[in-house]
Amino acid sequence: MLTSLEIDGWKANIRFSSSHLLSGHKKCRFLHGHTYAIHSHVYGEKDEQGFIVDFSLLKSALREIADKLDHRILIPEKNESVAVAKKEIRINVDGKNYVFPREDCILLPIKNATAENLAEYILEKLLKKMDLPKNVKKIDIGVDEGFGQGARAEKIVG
Repeated sequence: MLTSLEIDGWKANIRFSSSHLLSGHKKCRFLHGHTYAIHSHVYGEKDEQGFIVDFSLLKSALREIADKLDHRILIPEKNESVAVAKKEIRINVDGKNYVFPREDCILLPIKNATAENLAEYILEKLLKKMDLPKNVKKIDIGVDEGFGQGARAEKIVG
């Protein structure tokens, strides 16, 4: 029988505040920020002790990921408008040129810093960070850009 456990990032304080912009988007092409929350659902069979996965290990891994994103400018390094130099990052979006100190930014292996792409990125980071037990069958990660709006990514792992 499959059982699930859930972590609500708002309630568990797994959050980060970051800024980004989305090239080509009417409203979101302007530099702006969000307080994001990371959520998780893990599905699997309970082990002999009755656990799918240890809550504390999962929350700790998610907090580590959130901490790396916190108070940074999210830079999609696969976006053609981004130029990375040794000390700065330049973005040319809709005729505007932004220059950010590299230390203020985090380069993400995505094309745009959307909630959908962030959910997939965080899921992949989590899977690399945690050695999930074999009884885990599926995991999903949600990323909210505020209360009531977000995206989810899921992966079958077992």
